[in-house]
Amino acid sequence: MASHGTRGRSGGRPTLEEVAARAGVGRGTVSRVINGSPRVSDATRAAVEAAVAELGYVPNTAARALAANRTDAIALVVPEPETRFFAEPYFSDMLKGVGAELADTEMQLLLIFAGSDRERQRLAQYLAAHRVDGVLLVSVHADDPLPDLLSQLEIPAVISGPRSAAETLPSVDSDNYGGARQAVEHLLSRGRRRIAHITGRLDVYGAQRRTDGYRDALRDAGHEADEQLIERGDFTEEGGRSAMSALLARRPDLDAVFAASDVTAAGARQVLRESGRRVPGDVALVGYDDSAIARHMHPPLTSVRQPIENMGRAMIDLLLGEIADRRPAVSRGLEPRQMVLATELVERTSS
Repeated sequence: MASHGTRGRSGGRPTLEEVAARAGVGRGTVSRVINGSPRVSDATRAAVEAAVAELGYVPNTAARALAANRTDAIALVVPEPETRFFAEPYFSDMLKGVGAELADTEMQLLLIFAGSDRERQRLAQYLAAHRVDGVLLVSVHADDPLPDLLSQLEIPAVISGPRSAAETLPSVDSDNYGGARQAVEHLLSRGRRRIAHITGRLDVYGAQRRTDGYRDALRDAGHEADEQLIERGDFTEEGGRSAMSALLARRPDLDAVFAASDVTAAGARQVLRESGRRVPGDVALVGYDDSAIARHMHPPLTSVRQPIENMGRAMIDLLLGEIADRRPAVSRGLEPRQMVLATELVERTSS
């Protein structure tokens, strides 16, 4: 067994990351063990304690000294209007996962909306006062200044889905590209060839990746994407209605639609019904999220399931590790972790 003088791979004192890697767990789990949380199994606790002993890990004494300045609060920041938060199941499922993972900790969860300039300014002042220990950012657009503000303030933060392929914050996402491919490959396997796509907001990286998956699935099957069959949406029901109307006006011969969200698919379904198109007889329909909306539509909607609750849990696990280290990974010269969780196509009678 190593003595307490053991050096980590970095050449200095062993780090929390090295303990986590040795024990085969996440950094947040190591933090819970070190802080005596009951939310850890005996086997996991033993594995972490063994890794601590082997590596000679000693918690950062400076961080311990600063513990009195901890707020024991985490902010879940949603840069969207409240109406969208309550209209889309994605957000409630995310909140459920976050809440479940925090249930046995001492952390309080604050839900903060920042959909307007005024709300963003107020939030910036709040964060600058360091009134929270960390931030979860959900549904972030490419030009959103909040992530950069958090980096400047050195507030630990985790984002739900990167802003781009070069994201500098730790992130947790589902496989948007792979999920879209699954949806289109399913429609192709059912003999559909004129497959339309209603996108999400294209300033959201996840929506871009879903569109990439749609295009590549068609190309790999020998069918180049027809730009007349692609219409921008915004993840909303009204956006689905508008996009479906535009698509039918442009390409009345379309025989399938892949919508970037279930809510969007619900809007598209209304327009298809009003135009006399049968689903799936005339037009097959696939959504994304596998929300309650998908199960309750008529006919029930085939949809790509992303593990939203598990994403929320994973975000908390990453954030607790960042908080335990007191400074964001990027401030310590480390590459931020980018987690991608698998998706699954749930087939129902709409396709």
